[in-house]
Amino acid sequence: LAPQHSAAQWSGMASSPPTAEMAAASVGATLNINVGILGHVDSGKTSLSRALSSTASTNAFDKNPQSKERGITLDLGFSSFLTSLPAQLAGGAYSQMQVTLVDCPGHASLIRTIIGGAQIIDLMLLVIDVTKGIQTQTAECLVIGEILNDTLIVVLNKTDMLPEAGREEKLSKMKARIRKTLAATKFADAPMVAIAARPGGAESAASDASGGAAAVGVSALVDELKARVALPERRHDGPLHFAIDHCFPIKGQGTVLTGTVLSGSLKIGQEIEFPELKQTRKIKSMQMFRKPVQSATQGDRLGVCVTQLDAKALERGIACTPGYISTVSCALVAVRHIRFFKTACKTGAKFHVTVGHATVMGTATFFGPPGAASAAAAPGG
Repeated sequence: LAPQHSAAQWSGMASSPPTAEMAAASVGATLNINVGILGHVDSGKTSLSRALSSTASTNAFDKNPQSKERGITLDLGFSSFLTSLPAQLAGGAYSQMQVTLVDCPGHASLIRTIIGGAQIIDLMLLVIDVTKGIQTQTAECLVIGEILNDTLIVVLNKTDMLPEAGREEKLSKMKARIRKTLAATKFADAPMVAIAARPGGAESAASDASGGAAAVGVSALVDELKARVALPERRHDGPLHFAIDHCFPIKGQGTVLTGTVLSGSLKIGQEIEFPELKQTRKIKSMQMFRKPVQSATQGDRLGVCVTQLDAKALERGIACTPGYISTVSCALVAVRHIRFFKTACKTGAKFHVTVGHATVMGTATFFGPPGAASAAAAPGG
């Protein structure tokens, strides 16, 4: 599925001209915040990613050949932009903020890919087509967000598709409907921002040599995002856990693994293990969105180049400190019943078990103290 890569693209980043704000935030330590963009298929998630981003990875904006052919997002896409540090984070160790956007698919058949993307984010943007409201995958993404995230911003996209006459009234009614849905979740007070990421849609962009009209409302969304950002707890020490989302060969360089550091840190020359392959390799070089780096820590998004690793053997997976992560055939975990899952959870039932970007079939055995099952099944349990 992956597009072809060249040595000139190593880490595969294409940059846009810097904005004034980016120029102002050009020196000092950079705080990376991972922001997931989730929502129903064709709600405009990729258009929003494109409107926000200044730097794109090789897999951003549906560059996948099959995505272009089908006209929908089929895989995780990554891009970023630099901005000044929010006021609530000023005075600390950082002088600027990089926002890494994780563009997740919206199709029902790609829910496991969506879950994999949601596990690496600090904040979630839920994109809703304002002409359609909450749809099936919107609700599923909301459930995933409740499980894996604490901060949500609702993005009401395609406002340009509402007739100008009565636009504000229709927008107000849609916000009320969405607020009613959110009332039953932990995101009851989530802010809503109305935008038009791609005014006129794809047809307008195709007919306009400049790529179509400029996005509307994006600056207000960035302001809201910055206002909601909290300083994540990031530690440099501890064992490495690196979630790999793409893997591809670069001729004359080696194999590049792109992903997110979930814990610990990385540096050039460090030995890392691939537990699924039972192999270890040394890091040859690293890049963060086009820029070579010597090290990376928890929360960072980067590409890691190693040699003598078959790229076909590891599309997605894990890299870690040697000996830190083991493969298992059984595990003891705490679970809770999601209120939208109406089927009874019974011992012996088979479930899809997703950890990181890997999904396997598993047979569950449920047990707990008396009353635990009824409490878990209760609203909010």
